[in-house]
Formats: sequence, structure tokens, C-alpha cells
Amino acid sequence: MSRIQTTFASLQATGRKALIPFITAGDPAPEATLPLLRALVDGGADIIELGVPFSDPMADGPTIQRASERALKQGMTLRRVLGIVAQFRTENADTPVVLMGYANPIEAMGLERFVAAAKDAGVDGVLVVDYPPEEAAAFARVMRAAGLDPIFLLAPTSTEQRFADVAELGSGYLYYVSLKGVTGSANLDFADVAQRIPLIRAKVGMPVGVGFGIRDAESAQRIAEVADAVVIGSRIIEEIENSPVAEAAARVAAFLRGIRVAIDHPDHGHGELGR
Repeated sequence: MSRIQTTFASLQATGRKALIPFITAGDPAPEATLPLLRALVDGGADIIELGVPFSDPMADGPTIQRASERALKQGMTLRRVLGIVAQFRTENADTPVVLMGYANPIEAMGLERFVAAAKDAGVDGVLVVDYPPEEAAAFARVMRAAGLDPIFLLAPTSTEQRFADVAELGSGYLYYVSLKGVTGSANLDFADVAQRIPLIRAKVGMPVGVGFGIRDAESAQRIAEVADAVVIGSRIIEEIENSPVAEAAARVAAFLRGIRVAIDHPDHGHGELGR
């Protein structure tokens, strides 16, 4: 099993849900990323999504767009992101790292070269926003041959055919976009998520993580009642954005601990999902 699959198996055996925080590599500064990765682990992360900054994102809201702009201005590249992961691996052999980004930097490097470099760095999975499954057979094949998990998105508008394609090509977990909009959007419909997740899980046969709109302990707890993982990104980026660089890691760890407690203790809180 991959490190991601092992993590989910361990969590499921103890009845716990995965906490998957997202940060953008290179934000607020390249030298801050490794301390932030440590802070995410200290705060209770089970899996880390590390954003590869890109100049023309299509799914990221304003908060993560600003993070990418800050990182790119300081020279962050895909190769430098892989270097940071390699550094992280020298001190942490257990926490899975998923790169999340867009096709252009990967294709500029070359798919096979990228996958080989990602494996060497210690990456566990890759989610490419603009690789829909019907166009990603080669990506999935090369990833799986290297023992890495190709991770795909599903949305409220996804078709039955896309469910089938993701089930065939994806592994590790599925990222369910909980609303029609960009990252950090509000107005999360908990009742709709609660209705869809069991159907999606049955069709794709892998753990389902939910993101795009989870901003606090209450929303994380309610999503954790039905999903296998809670993905939270924009709210963490805001914490980084509003902190002095020297304090960002400590503030992120403190924020994430509150989310961890909320999803580990669903009986202490906000009632049934969908109310």
C-alpha cells in the first residue's frame, strides 16, 4: 500500500477521519515552507496538500491566488517545491505529501521526468486540477507505475461517467469539491454534501475528502461526520497572510489543533449534519 492508503487504513481502524491541510509552497517566503510543514504535522495533519504556485489558476479563489503570486515573485518553481519535499522527508518519513497544482509546470518538465523526480523527493500523490480523468490516462499510468497516487476531483455537477473514470484511474483518495465555486467560497450546503458522499464513496471505492468552503471548527466537524477526510486550505492561507513571517508557523499549528479536536470529537458540538 502507498503511504496515503496506509494512513487511511490506520485512521479507519480507529474510527478517525483524516485532516488534510493545504498550504502554497513558497508562501510567505521559500524559507518559511519547511517550518510550516512541520507546523501542520504538529497541528494534527494526517496528509499534507502542498500547492505548486501557478500564474493562471482556474479553481483557486483570491486567497490562494495571492499566495501563488507571493511565492512566484520570490522565485518558487516546481523543482524548488520538490526540493522542499525532499528536505521534509529527511525528518518525516510518515506524513504523506500530495502536490496540488496545474498541468503547465508538469508538462514543461515532462511527465515522466516529473513523476520520477516526485518519487525521488518523497511525494506520495499528485492532484492536477486541469487533468480531468478522461484526459489523464497517461498521467495515471505513469504515476501508478512509480507507486504514486493520482488523485482526482469530483464536483456536485460531475456525471456518472466521470465517477466511473475516477474509479478506474484514481487511487489514494478522491477530492470532492463541496460547492460550485472557487476555493474559500462560502455557503457550504451540508445537507447536500451529506446526501452525496455515501453515493460517491460507493461508486469510486476509495476514501472521500471534502474541501472548498471549510473555514472553522464547526464546518470541519460537520463535514467529518460524513466524509473520510476534511480538506482545509484558504483559511490556513489567511492565517499565514495575516501573521508576521516569524509567527506564521506557530499560528497555523494553533489554528489546526482546534480543527483536529473538532473532527476527533464529533459528539461535542453542533448537532447532526444538515440541520
